[in-house]
Amino acid sequence: MDLLINVGLPVSLAIIMLSLGIGLEVADFRRVISRRYPFAIGAVCQVVLLPVAAFATVKLFALPPAIAVGFMLLSFCPGGVTSNILSKLAKADVALSVSLTAVISLLSIFTVPLLAAWSIDHFMGEDAPEVSISGLALAMFLITTLPVAIGVGLRHFATGLANRIDGPLSKLATILFVLIVIAALAGNWQLFVDNLGIMGGGLISLNLALLLIGLGLARVAKLSWNEAKTISIETGIQNSTLGITLAALITGTESGFSPLALPSAVYGITMYAVAIPFIAWYRNR
Repeated sequence: MDLLINVGLPVSLAIIMLSLGIGLEVADFRRVISRRYPFAIGAVCQVVLLPVAAFATVKLFALPPAIAVGFMLLSFCPGGVTSNILSKLAKADVALSVSLTAVISLLSIFTVPLLAAWSIDHFMGEDAPEVSISGLALAMFLITTLPVAIGVGLRHFATGLANRIDGPLSKLATILFVLIVIAALAGNWQLFVDNLGIMGGGLISLNLALLLIGLGLARVAKLSWNEAKTISIETGIQNSTLGITLAALITGTESGFSPLALPSAVYGITMYAVAIPFIAWYRNR
């Protein structure tokens, strides 16, 4: 188990982020300049409204401290590859989705460590593990930002190689994601069983609310329908693998997978149950 957490988990996340980077181009970052307004709406939804909604959900459901922190960690994670795929399936604005994922993923090395440290101190109090903000930022750079940058570099300077490995890498990333979720659930099985009802209800409610909040705010902002679908998906879909990895980085690996990882692991399953009806509706409208 220690080998899985210490080596397998960060390597798996790095591969997933490399897969994300290979799907990006330099133009995806430049596009932010020409589409400032829809990008700003999406960024506010992800960076501000998402954690606020998670905090409200935690308080409403009166979740235990470790589970509450797990909810907050999940809310700090950007969408990742999954949100891009779902945007494509929903016939949304994929270019906007990719731009949001690219920039927010890179910004997360600054936002996530600070917000994670605050959440742990707020919810766990005296029981809170010591968190090194600089250490967490460095770890996130190595396993998220650096792989994305390498992927973008491969796409730009070695397009042929990027095209050849894109498909296999995406499949490998999917397999690794499934294995990580299973391992995190197995490592906290009793806690999972004891809290499934309230935690599952909280996750589904939060996921549903975020999809609707993103859609509603985008429509109020008078974005196009395709842009609104993208904002909804980017707001409602998080990178649960990053949430699980963050939990391990914060608590260490002495006792296996941290209880802080449990919400992200469960979300890795419930996310699809909530998102699929939305995707079906978006495709047909």
